[in-house]
Amino acid sequence: MSKLFTPRLELFPERIAENARAIIHLCHDHGIQVACVGKVVCAHPVIMRALEESGADLLADSRLENLRSLRQNGTTLPLMLLRIPTPSQVEEVIHAADISLVSDLETIKKISAAAMAAHSTHKVILMVDLGDLREGIWPSRLDEVLRAIIRLPGIEVNGLGCNLACYGGVIPTTEKMQQLIDLRDQSETSLGIRLPVLCAGNSANLPLLLADKMPLQINMLRIGETILLGRNVLDRSPFPGTRQDTARLVAEIIELERKPSVPIGERGQDAFGGTPEFVDRGVRLRAICNIGRQDVVIDNLTPEDPGIIVLGGSSDHLLLDVQDAQQPLAVGDEVAFYPGYGALLAASTSPYVRKTMINGISS
Repeated sequence: MSKLFTPRLELFPERIAENARAIIHLCHDHGIQVACVGKVVCAHPVIMRALEESGADLLADSRLENLRSLRQNGTTLPLMLLRIPTPSQVEEVIHAADISLVSDLETIKKISAAAMAAHSTHKVILMVDLGDLREGIWPSRLDEVLRAIIRLPGIEVNGLGCNLACYGGVIPTTEKMQQLIDLRDQSETSLGIRLPVLCAGNSANLPLLLADKMPLQINMLRIGETILLGRNVLDRSPFPGTRQDTARLVAEIIELERKPSVPIGERGQDAFGGTPEFVDRGVRLRAICNIGRQDVVIDNLTPEDPGIIVLGGSSDHLLLDVQDAQQPLAVGDEVAFYPGYGALLAASTSPYVRKTMINGISS
């Protein structure tokens, strides 16, 4: 029997579906719709189908290519574009997505024109920046921008949204959620409009929900990492009721040698412009695997074998200390890792990493 291709990313759709059902149930019990986010696995059709069958209300992605793929694969769910639309691609936006998160008024005007040309209506959620300093208009401009948007033909303003714990690491709190609610209520009163949707964040909001501190008015969340990897994204601890063995990255040993722990000779920068530090552990058994920084975020890998240490890597090589590996290793053996969010995102995107679906719930 021939060996499996390496490097490969093993995904476990049934385990991911188990997580999805747990998170969707938690949200639905609190009156919250779930937009399941598949960008970290490049909207792989098997995974997205598992999310859809688990009770997702919407499917969401940042890439138009992935949304088009979801359409072509026959999803019946509404599709949400997460990344603020590019002005040059508004025609594609209105065909690929049913609803978009928006913040720039000039781009929204272009979406309006494209929707009118296509004889359609495009739904939008206006993003408000509550302090994380990524996308969103500043709260003081909310009425001004809303007043302009509601006059545009071909645009249906569904509600307001916010994003926390991404760029600035600002934690979602009851106070932040209440701020979004208050802004919505003030705008409804001052402009005489209805903004029924409050899309208040991502996986970082789930601890607040689990603690029963989420205000009842919040009715939509965008969830990716906690479903796909079973993690509390505020500290990467296991999220209650989920499993973490949903993805596995496998590489192959291509060299195995005993070498010193610290480079010998005058040192400058590495290939990526950094100056790495080294721990002197003496002469150790070191392995090189057939994957590198072109394929994965090396620092975001956790070896399945707790005796293995990730030392670093270059474009194409992953360097490991395997002195204390639990099993004897040889060139040609496979080494497995649990990827974090960044590693999973990169490995999913790399064309050099084979994607393999593994059936079954049991570990």
